[in-house]
Amino acid sequence: MSISRVSNIVTGYVNIRVEGFYIERFINICISKKILLHDITREKSTILYAKVGINDYKRLRDVAKKTKSKIKIEGKVGLPFVMHRYRKRKIFAVFFVVIIFTIIHLSNYVWNIEIEGTVDINQEELLKTLEDSGLYIGVSKEKLDTKSVIDKIRLERDDIAWIGISVKGTNAMIKIKESKKAPEVINKDEYCNIISDKTGVITKINVQNGTAVVNTGDIVKPGDILVEGYVEGTYTGKRYVHSIADIEAKTWYTKKTREPLKTKISVQTGNEEKKYSVNIKNFRINFYKTLSKFQKYDKIDTTKKFELFSNFYLPIEIIKTTNKEYVMQDITYTPEELTEITTEKLKEELEKEIGDESQIINSQVNTYSYEGYIEVEVIYEVLEKIGTKDKIIF
Repeated sequence: MSISRVSNIVTGYVNIRVEGFYIERFINICISKKILLHDITREKSTILYAKVGINDYKRLRDVAKKTKSKIKIEGKVGLPFVMHRYRKRKIFAVFFVVIIFTIIHLSNYVWNIEIEGTVDINQEELLKTLEDSGLYIGVSKEKLDTKSVIDKIRLERDDIAWIGISVKGTNAMIKIKESKKAPEVINKDEYCNIISDKTGVITKINVQNGTAVVNTGDIVKPGDILVEGYVEGTYTGKRYVHSIADIEAKTWYTKKTREPLKTKISVQTGNEEKKYSVNIKNFRINFYKTLSKFQKYDKIDTTKKFELFSNFYLPIEIIKTTNKEYVMQDITYTPEELTEITTEKLKEELEKEIGDESQIINSQVNTYSYEGYIEVEVIYEVLEKIGTKDKIIF
């Protein structure tokens, strides 16, 4: 919430209900007289609900009279009404005033940082970089120079292509666009060979510039030269060039593992316990006994910043700890069951490693059964582009 809205709470406002046949005219007159109506909602076409400051409410009488509308107070909010209600309880009133002014004071600082757009970048690491650059929990908004922070981040991080920072209330929102690390770029006017980056069998080689030193059917391994960076003519002789070629090869990816037929697995019982604690600027207060009643359990912490209003955070975190009980159970697989489970797992890992740009043309699964365990090997035969440029150094 903005400072002006906090100010309204301090000065006080009323929730009103306006009923009449000229609601649009009522709103237009309020606008012309600069009477501020907040959070306006309509019910049918003849009823309006809104919030209005105490001083502006007094001016509404003339507007209601002109538009033949009826105004009813639905509720009173703010410090003046609280003070009036508890005018005989001075200690409470003073305490309440202190709280209000403390909130107003805290609104001048950043108490929450949200980061969007990170995939490969570790957020904890990025928060440390932000802190070193001048943006951290508890920094004064007056001292915060977002342009300076952005400039420092761009200089220090080559994995960030773009960064934007906006501050709303006590919330700092960081938007990130990651940059992918590009391979070494060799300029077109530089001489280079093309070398193999995989072990495989050449299935296609189409050279646009340079001289091929391998043919279809040749076996290559990483580091072997595929295309040399020169051309030789009858009249021009030997001259060096920047090699360009489209090379395809058949390669193989393999994963192998051994798994026992008898093992223990964790099974959740469905029993769980929830415990709460409060963290105030790294000072944690637990509202529970430290030890759990479960012997074995998974612990899940969910942290929620204390949000007073929209984008208005306080330096308080509510931590919910959920302990989910589990027990260890013995399980025995048949060789067939375990082979199927293990094969699917290895295939999933291999397909993730191969990626979408390559074509899987064949697969082979080798299984071996022993006393008490099995061994599974998955082999994928893949058709993919190979070769990387290697600068020629004289």
